[in-house]
Amino acid sequence: MNVLLQPHRKRYWRIPPPAIATFVACMEDVLQVYHSPYDARRPVVCMDETNKQCIGEVRQPLPAKPGQPQRVEHEYVRNGVAQIFLEVEPLTGQRNVAVTECRTSRDWGRWVRDTLETRYPQADCVLLVLDNLNTPAIA
Repeated sequence: MNVLLQPHRKRYWRIPPPAIATFVACMEDVLQVYHSPYDARRPVVCMDETNKQCIGEVRQPLPAKPGQPQRVEHEYVRNGVAQIFLEVEPLTGQRNVAVTECRTSRDWGRWVRDTLETRYPQADCVLLVLDNLNTPAIA
């Protein structure tokens, strides 16, 4: 038997927490929101955030050749971190991205305010779906 090990490959999924009933109830609420018909006066907007390390090359990569991939030096120069805020309106396919230098609660709050004021001024209510680690809070 020829088994090819590929330790670099992974499969991701949501592992339910111990409080499964609470988790399922929250997921059902979110799924109900996603199944709602589109309403321009009450748009559904998903917001998320992440950060990415900005790196530079120490040496120029060697170009790819037939049968050989591009080769890149493993050493790199760290050029800081970029914070990425993403807003998606899944029922229309609209999306908006903002890149900032910081990710504080104030930065996130400004981004939400600017998004709501500039992109949804006609809305009576915007249903926000948030999957953020720690920046936003209910307050």
